[in-house]
Amino acid sequence: MKWYKKVLSQYTDFKGRARRKEYWMFVLFNVIFAVAAVILDNVLGITFSPEMPYGFIYLLYALAVLIPGIAVAVRRLHDMGKSGWWYLIALVPLIGGIWLIVLLATDSEAGDNQWGPNPKAGEM
Repeated sequence: MKWYKKVLSQYTDFKGRARRKEYWMFVLFNVIFAVAAVILDNVLGITFSPEMPYGFIYLLYALAVLIPGIAVAVRRLHDMGKSGWWYLIALVPLIGGIWLIVLLATDSEAGDNQWGPNPKAGEM
């Protein structure tokens, strides 16, 4: 949960580096909260239509975490020594999204890079 809070506290910080653990813990909690929002929408009966299983609560949650999600992905790409513009590789049909997942799962670049010191430097 601390990683989720850390990402939210760096809401629009596109500079620096983010560890794999920080990124994937944010993704994990993001999925949990999104599923909870969908369930809440259905329990309260406020879905947009019977064909769509989500409603306003999910929509508000998704909008609230959109920018922090992009920011942590950009910082994760920085951690591997790549520009944040690599995030746009996901727009390439079929292979782009898969390639982005592979990039986000790749280990950090050892040592400092142009985006700052390695966030794993003091931990062993």
